[in-house]
This record gives sequence, structure tokens and C-alpha cells, in this order.
Amino acid sequence: MTDGRIIKGIGGFYYVETAEAVYECKARGAFRQKKITPLVGDLVSITVNENAENTIDEIKERKNYLVRPPLANIDRLFVVSSICDPSINTFVIDRIIAIAEYKEIEPIIVITKIDLDGSYNKYYDIYSKAGFKVVLCDNKSGKGAEEVKSLLKDKISAFTGNTGVGKSSLLNAVDSRLSIETGQTSKKLGRGKHTTRHCELYKINGGYVADTPGFSSVDFERCERILKEELPYCFREFQPYLSKCKFQNNCSHINDKGCAVVNAVNEGAVSSERHNSYAALYNEVKDIKEWELK
Repeated sequence: MTDGRIIKGIGGFYYVETAEAVYECKARGAFRQKKITPLVGDLVSITVNENAENTIDEIKERKNYLVRPPLANIDRLFVVSSICDPSINTFVIDRIIAIAEYKEIEPIIVITKIDLDGSYNKYYDIYSKAGFKVVLCDNKSGKGAEEVKSLLKDKISAFTGNTGVGKSSLLNAVDSRLSIETGQTSKKLGRGKHTTRHCELYKINGGYVADTPGFSSVDFERCERILKEELPYCFREFQPYLSKCKFQNNCSHINDKGCAVVNAVNEGAVSSERHNSYAALYNEVKDIKEWELK
């Protein structure tokens, strides 16, 4: 047996990178019986066989994982949105950020196509004020690519966002050796084609980065939910105010009397756009019980 990391999964085959080589493996049937699916990013133990299939025998404990994109052990999640074509959607961004925070993954906000629309400063201010690293990118000139590359150093990172926002183009600007297939945005539909068909880790700057299939907010709504009690802690700019609410245990932080978070929004200390996203997410999950998520 030898240890390694799954760097690609496609068609039921998993490609595991070890110190010696990359091995094509199948997962043992015991994982199916336990309803466990190996994920790209998993640390695993494998058996290398000369005259039979190589097998994944053990999946090490994960520090985190996402259902979609299907990744494990992620350090940073780059949330990529374009300022236009398709237009930026702060609710989608905030949903993804909340899930990253819940999973203890560091979110990095990337805004692309800044050469096409000058309104990006508004969104830069919203997210930098909330305490996030924000990178502005021009995919034509390559602006922002070096900054992104520096943030990838020695980390396991994922790039995610709706189709057509320029994830693959940005990754190619970061490292042209990747030669990831890119596609034009559909003018008729206003969204891009799915140019990435499987999940795969690429080596960049001492770390790994995953380019993942584009997804919509509906995918996240189906795959990832946060209980209402946990949701306020997934908005980091709320943290200084949560203990100051008049009715701490029963405060929804939406329009409650004596709510310190609402007061901070009214005073401009917390972004109203971010608070609106929180309220929308809260209303989605307010009636969900913990047992329903299992």
C-alpha cells in the first residue's frame, strides 16, 4: 500500500498522485456499500497491483468537502464573477461565501471582465469592507493573474462560479501550460457553455488548483444548506455585533427590535446588499430542522 491524493475523477476511475507516480484506481466495493464516494482532493491509501486493477483502500479523514463542486480538503475557494456578460449576482456570490465560511474554507472574491464595465468598484468596496480579499481581473490584458497566482502558493484551491464568467480563461492566464478548453458566452442564453466536464487538480505554484464545471445557484440550493442558527456566523462582518443584540437567542438579525446587526446596517457599518442576501438565505432555511439535512 502507498499513500497519495486523488487529483482527477472521471467515469468511475480515480487518478491518485503518489511520491512515485500517478496511478489509475478503482474504489473498493466497500465504499459503495457505505455510500461513500471518493472525491478529488481526498488523501487516500491505495494498493498497486501488477496484474489487476489498482484499488483505493482507505480515504483519510477530510477537513472539509463540497458536494458541488465535488472536492475535499480545500484551503481556498475562489468565487469568480464577471462584472458583465453574464452580469454580477451578489446573492449567488453571498450564498457561495456563506457555504465556504461554514466549511471553514477561505473565500477569495474574483471579479473578471473589468475592461467591459467600470462599475466594479462598487462590488470591490462591498466585499473588501466585509473583510474579504478581492482581486480585479482583466482577462484580455492579464491584469490580476499574477495576484491570483500568488494566492495559490502551497494551497489546495478551487475556482467556482457560474458558466461564462471566465474561470478557465483566468486559469490559462495564471499558467498557460494548463491549456484548459474555453468557450464563448452564448448571446442567446446569456450564459456560457459548460467547458469543463470533470473535476481535476492541476499543479500550480507549489499547490493545486481545481477547475470545476460551472454551476447555478440552484445547484448550491439543492446540495448545501446551513441551519438558521449557524447562518449569522457565516457572515463575518456580523461577528462584532452578534453578542450585542437585545434578544440574542431569538434574534433573526433581520428586522428585530434591538438588533445590533440591523443597527450596524442602518449606520452603514455593514453593507445593506450583504444583509439583504443574509435575509434571503435566512428565509430559505428558517423552517428547516437539523434532522431534515441528514
